[in-house]
Amino acid sequence: MLFRQLFDPETSTYTYVIADPHSQSAALVDSVLEQVDRDLRLLKELDLKLIFCLETHVHADHITGAGKLRQLTGCQNLVPQYADVDCADRHLQDGEIIHVGSIPIQAIATPGHTDSHLAFLVNQSHVLTGDALLIRGCGRTDFQSGDAGTLYDSIHSKLFTLPDDVLVYPGHDYRGQTVSTIGEEKRFNPRLLGRDRQEFIEFMDSLNLPDPQKIMEAVPANQLCGQRAVPL
Repeated sequence: MLFRQLFDPETSTYTYVIADPHSQSAALVDSVLEQVDRDLRLLKELDLKLIFCLETHVHADHITGAGKLRQLTGCQNLVPQYADVDCADRHLQDGEIIHVGSIPIQAIATPGHTDSHLAFLVNQSHVLTGDALLIRGCGRTDFQSGDAGTLYDSIHSKLFTLPDDVLVYPGHDYRGQTVSTIGEEKRFNPRLLGRDRQEFIEFMDSLNLPDPQKIMEAVPANQLCGQRAVPL
């Protein structure tokens, strides 16, 4: 498996390249519109054909590059089941497995940050957790039908049941961290450690975070596969 982690400094977003070097097919996870040229350049350098653009959720902090990449490469745009994205080619269900060449990618429903969110278990060894589980943190739950109790359940029943040595690659990091493991997050994640479900709900409800700067632009654009809505 070929695996690359790419970073957008404006939004602290990680985009991931997953590829099978034998078939030369590739997928991008959580692309960023402003980084499409970078992503295409890397795919060309590595002689890869993009077949899928995957989204962990409908993002509020950046506009996806999936629609533009589909126009330029013919790839399919895949989003979580129940995501309000009618322009997607497919909505992935919990447990569904797609293949990039010989590389299996399993969709794992992890709602809570938003009401439609997926993690992706890649090759049984890497889990791309989007905004559900971050390195020593987790996603917020105060907009887009987020729910702290649901996020607690998703993390504990869907992610923390994976083997401890599975590598955790989040959708964002704001402190320069790049990778963790399931075992590390079970032992050291301060938002989850020592809190039962009700205590986690109370903690998340007390955060009072400001809205992401791009939320009013990003959410409607991402519901259109990265196309900015045209005002009437």
